[in-house]
Amino acid sequence: MAVVVEEKEQKEQKENEKEEEEAHPYAFHVSGPRNVAKPNWRDLINSSWKDTNYKRSVIACFIQAVYLLELDRQENRTVETALAPKWWMTFKYKLTQTLIDERDGSIFGAVLEWDQSAALADFVLIRPSGAPKAVLVLRGTLLKGPTIRRDIEDDLRFLAWESLKGSVRFKGALEALRTVAERYGSSNVCIAGHSLGAGFALQVGKALAKEGIYVDAHLFNPPSISIAMSLRNIGEKAGFAWKRLKSMLPSSSEPQADCDEDIKDNSLKSWLGNIYGDKASMGLKQWVPHLYVNNSDYICCHYTDPEGKTEENEANKENTGPTNGQVAAKLFVMSKGKQKFLEAHGLEQWWSDDLDLQLAINKSKLISRQLKSLYSLPASQVTKRPR
Repeated sequence: MAVVVEEKEQKEQKENEKEEEEAHPYAFHVSGPRNVAKPNWRDLINSSWKDTNYKRSVIACFIQAVYLLELDRQENRTVETALAPKWWMTFKYKLTQTLIDERDGSIFGAVLEWDQSAALADFVLIRPSGAPKAVLVLRGTLLKGPTIRRDIEDDLRFLAWESLKGSVRFKGALEALRTVAERYGSSNVCIAGHSLGAGFALQVGKALAKEGIYVDAHLFNPPSISIAMSLRNIGEKAGFAWKRLKSMLPSSSEPQADCDEDIKDNSLKSWLGNIYGDKASMGLKQWVPHLYVNNSDYICCHYTDPEGKTEENEANKENTGPTNGQVAAKLFVMSKGKQKFLEAHGLEQWWSDDLDLQLAINKSKLISRQLKSLYSLPASQVTKRPR
């Protein structure tokens, strides 16, 4: 009799846990996308992954899974009650690696790979065209006790230096991305991140692009503000004002100035030659990250600032990215009018049904600044690797 009662209690406990999971606001069926279909046999004829809206929504779900992996860890959820798995299993992917921050043991990223065995159960015989074999996803800041200190530390690192290379997370993400790119080929790999994670994804992707490894990149609400950037802008404006002042002053060395201009013109021609003539440098144009920003989000909204055609930009032409119609990145902007910050910076918006997204046609000053190092590398420093 006691055994029967115990079994009944265990059954009731599991049912209660299941009900709690189903009612959780982060459960996939509660807050996940409503109109994003699971892979099925029709994808063999017309792959859903070729639809940019579908791809964006699914990748955003993968990032949500990383947030939930860490929350599952913090709240000691079991395999049966964990919230994260549904966010990748629905789309026939599996977790193959978690990225752990050695400073506090928190999960900041994960590698998800196509799960062929799960796909076969739904008669999906092969991986749909456009679906990556592996995705490295990185979460942003979690305002929870166990991880908030290290998250904020990296936030401040970016704010101060506009660089995340000093973080252990940068090293871990770079190694993980390089490993899957070498295993599956860079054209079959994707990196994605949200907020702070998008900052890491951009800098890790750029680091590999310098090595000739070009992976698909999707960056949601990437950080766009830093003290270093502000100081650099002030310095550039002061430098430009000084040049204008010098040009108005009488000088006894005008021929030398002409010579300097010739040198400058030659260096510009050399740069253009590297971009459009040199085969190694041509490869750099193949890395075009996708950025998703919201105009009401003050963390990422500066990506929408146009580059503009000013005398200062013309004078510093050699520092810009590709020209003649070439794009450095694809910038997608959402604007619903005035929104609260948490809504504008949230990840859930990127899989919502009423998403009003536009591809920005203007050049972004910040994107050109972020990626200009890719387009000024000497050919000798670029190693084109097989894709």
